[in-house]
Amino acid sequence: MRKARSLLAAGLACLTVFAVVPPASASTPIDKKLSFTCPFPLIGKQKLDVEVKAAFEVPSAPGGTFTTADLAVAVTVPDKSTRGLALVGAASIEGTASAGVTLANGSLTLPLALPLTVAKTAVPASGPFTTQAAGSVPPVQLPNAGKTTLTIGDFSTRLTPKKADGSFTGLGSFTSDCTLDPGQDPVLLSFDLSATQPSYDYGVAGSALVKALGASAPLTGSFGVTTQPAFAARPAFDRTRTEFKVLGFVPGTADLQFTADGPQSGDLGGGGFVAHARFALTLPQVTLFGVPVADAGCRASAPIPVDLRTGSGFTLASGGPVTGTYAIPALTGCGAFTAYLSSLFQGEGNTFALTLTAR
Repeated sequence: MRKARSLLAAGLACLTVFAVVPPASASTPIDKKLSFTCPFPLIGKQKLDVEVKAAFEVPSAPGGTFTTADLAVAVTVPDKSTRGLALVGAASIEGTASAGVTLANGSLTLPLALPLTVAKTAVPASGPFTTQAAGSVPPVQLPNAGKTTLTIGDFSTRLTPKKADGSFTGLGSFTSDCTLDPGQDPVLLSFDLSATQPSYDYGVAGSALVKALGASAPLTGSFGVTTQPAFAARPAFDRTRTEFKVLGFVPGTADLQFTADGPQSGDLGGGGFVAHARFALTLPQVTLFGVPVADAGCRASAPIPVDLRTGSGFTLASGGPVTGTYAIPALTGCGAFTAYLSSLFQGEGNTFALTLTAR
């Protein structure tokens, strides 16, 4: 029985190789073959061949994240281990694993661990067979510029062989530890994350809601983003017009011009950004019953701050939804009707709903 336990452990302990690493270009697959050694009583050290496959997406600048998909680990279990399983009446094998890699990103060194599930695998009567392990890999943010590497290390498994009726064998569940054989390259990925990030340029389509009027104005224009050496946004909206009704029946129109007021800072995160924008709002023309009622200098009395946040599905490479909420202060410079027009426009709860499209 002890010999069968050793054969089983040697044949299956390497199910936990983990490849949480991005390649040097987005959506690039990796296929790495390595060997591991598992020391066990009676039969001594056993060597197994392991193949790791995955696909990765890499951020284009520091502060971005990389993601892992389609992670699959295949281990070829040799005939000697198959015969050990047969001795205890095992018809299948399954379990869990914990594997480790080390992420080095500039000055950051971060040990990572990932739980994997070893899929239930039928055990043949003799000969080698292949087992599969898989797991989900959370996104990892890379904060620093410079060389980035992912290095594979040792791992541990918790395995359970079962009989054909689903009952446990005499081995029960057991833990095995394995080490990477020397003389192999443990680096699964190495690349330089450049501190120089090209700017992104987007076209804009969307709307700006003026809550007090109960009306929206279509917005078009452009939106530039630079992420390094510091985040900066460059919103440039075209002049637009909204139509509204005062007291439910007096028709009116207002031309709106949102103009960036000074530098626009922000923060990267989660594949998108928050732009801390600041706009000057002017109303070049306001009419009631088709008659102009505002001087050409009509404007908001103070700059308008708004956090423009990217939404679900947004990527720096292609764009996506961006929203923000803002308040309109009292108006000034509108002429004889300044106070009245200010009462129509002033208030909180106004919104931007934009879609940015890379160009």
